[in-house]
Amino acid sequence: MWSFSAWRRKRILSRHPVGDDSWAVVRQRLPILDGLSDEEQQRLRERAVLFLHNKHLSTLPGLELDHDDRLALATLAELPLLGLADLNWYQGFHEVILYPDDFVSPQRHRDSGGVEHEWDGEHSGEAWQQGPVILAWPGVQASGGWEGYNLVIHELAHKLDMLGGDANGLPPLHRDMSTPDWAAAMQQAFDGMNATLDADPDAQTAIDPYAAENPAEFFAVTSEYFFNAPDLLDEAFPAVYAQLRLFYRQDPLARLRRLQVEHPDYQDSSPDEPITTNGCNGNDAGIHL
Repeated sequence: MWSFSAWRRKRILSRHPVGDDSWAVVRQRLPILDGLSDEEQQRLRERAVLFLHNKHLSTLPGLELDHDDRLALATLAELPLLGLADLNWYQGFHEVILYPDDFVSPQRHRDSGGVEHEWDGEHSGEAWQQGPVILAWPGVQASGGWEGYNLVIHELAHKLDMLGGDANGLPPLHRDMSTPDWAAAMQQAFDGMNATLDADPDAQTAIDPYAAENPAEFFAVTSEYFFNAPDLLDEAFPAVYAQLRLFYRQDPLARLRRLQVEHPDYQDSSPDEPITTNGCNGNDAGIHL
């Protein structure tokens, strides 16, 4: 049966092909793509093109992006969706605003006593309910390695979380997933982190302590680690890793372990040390960071 959406998709991809040279640049910039199969890379490549067609990238004065910059950003944005059916997961926003550096954003909070506090906060990213995603370019550039940091995935995880309304750490789960299992895994890990930090605010936590801010930030931070430091997340919170594996329909830890066995760039890496590599060829309130 003829499908307008399939015809439109094919037309967009034919008009905006990604050359091998450009894809090689993106692969070099983003080591977290290492180990993806040829089929996965092709799917990611196509979805990045569609992301750039569907979302408007607006740059502020002081920042200019070339084609490869935009393609790398779109590839990072689509990586979390690689294992999911193409169901318009990034609905509810049409624009990504890019700052040349961290930016100041007015904040407002009403405390338990009803007193409203206002201040200016410096951020590298924001995601607004039914609004744009805002990113600082240095954070985007730092998001492609295996060190646990990924500004793009963090902010877009908030957008996934917001599909059910306000961000609360519970995105729409698949039918074969259990909401009680998700809640139990996330709540236990979240409570454990908060107990550690309540006892010692300067404690060294297994993942970024910003995850303990609230359940929405816990989901966003653990999503970062799921893709960028899956070994650390699995070691610290295996039940959380298991739930994210079910949600994202991917297993970055298995991919990383294969690389550590098969690829020389990864064989000297210790589980306790961040992995750095130049990449290899493998088969209403906003939420802030």
